[in-house]
Parts: sequence; C-alpha cells; structure tokens
Amino acid sequence: MRIGIIGTGTVGQTLGSKLVSLGHEVTLGSRGKDNPAALDWAQRAGEGAHAGTFAEAAEFGELVVNATSGTVSLAAVELAGPERLAGKTLLDVSNPLVFSPEGEVTLNPVNDDSVGEQLQRALPETRVVKALNTVNNAIMVDPGSVPGPHQLFVAGQDADAKAQVKALLVEFGWPAEDILDLGGIDAARSLEMLMPFWLRLMRHYGHADFNYSIRTAR
Repeated sequence: MRIGIIGTGTVGQTLGSKLVSLGHEVTLGSRGKDNPAALDWAQRAGEGAHAGTFAEAAEFGELVVNATSGTVSLAAVELAGPERLAGKTLLDVSNPLVFSPEGEVTLNPVNDDSVGEQLQRALPETRVVKALNTVNNAIMVDPGSVPGPHQLFVAGQDADAKAQVKALLVEFGWPAEDILDLGGIDAARSLEMLMPFWLRLMRHYGHADFNYSIRTAR
C-alpha cells in the first residue's frame, strides 16, 4: 500500500520505518520539500521510502497518517490540502499537549472537543480514525515489547476505515482481539485526555515502555 505520513518527528519516522519494513511505500511529508529530517529518514529507511511536502504525502497515500503535534494538526492538513485527502482514511495519532514554561501539561482542545473531531469537521470527505495516541512510538510498532495482553483503542465514524486501520495495526503485531473499538470519533476526547495520566505514569516508572491492560469480570 502507498502510505503518506504528515509529520517528520520521531513518531512519523518510527511509523514510516516500520511500514517500509513491512513492504509498504511511504512518503514522509514536511512543510518544506528539502526538510533535512525527512531526507535523512528516506535515505536510512531504504527502498520504498520517500521525502516530500505535506501535500505530496497526502497525494501519494492511499491511507494517510497525521503524526504532527495535535496543536498544529489542523494547520498541517490545510497545507496538505483537503482535496488530496478526500475519500481516504486519515489515521490520527496526535495528542494536543500544551507545555507551560513551568513544565505543566494541559490539553487544547479538551473535554468537549478533540483533535480527532476537529480533523473530521475540517475534512468532511475524509474518514478520520483515532488510534495509537495512547502508547509511545516504540510500542506502536512493537507491541510485543510489553509482556502479556494489553490493549489499543480505535475511534471513528466509518466502519470500513476502522477496519483498514485495524488491519494495519495487526501488521504491526497487535492481536486483533486486543484492539478495542470505542465507537465514533467523539471517543477521541477520552483517548486524548488519557495523555496527562500517561505522562504521570511515565514519571512514576521512569520510562515510557508500558501500556494499559483492561480486565473485565465478564
């Protein structure tokens, strides 16, 4: 599959490298065509890896991933071009973290809105699916690094788009039974609001190599 990734940070590069290793073709998109991080990644990732602009990544991908910071995601997809994303699945892995000068973390938006919902409103012809934002980038592509069963969550309006994303997650190594569908894109609010708690856990453990394991009585 041809996959476009909007964002050249650690998350975008990690996802891109995994996808290339699985045999997919990936264009890693940035604001400028000559972005050093994207060019370096494309050289390291090898055949099937390309660097380009946000617009080129959006045009290239049969499926597109938003791997930008949640606070700039709307601006990034605007640069990518809504018309290039129309009819496609957009996998949103972002979190709208805002860091104060004192190190306090808040979210924007929060509570009654989410980045996932903002993207769906801005891109009415695109099928937005929220997933992967509740784990660190290494676990995204290597769930087996955390022992035992643990869960990942998806949310979105379109069942076919969620099925497409779930199939990709299974390729990453996530067992299908551990991918929990939380319903519509409004569930992105709760998934994004997990992040302050996740950061507290990271401070508690002293690392980010953990995930949530859900247990039910029935």
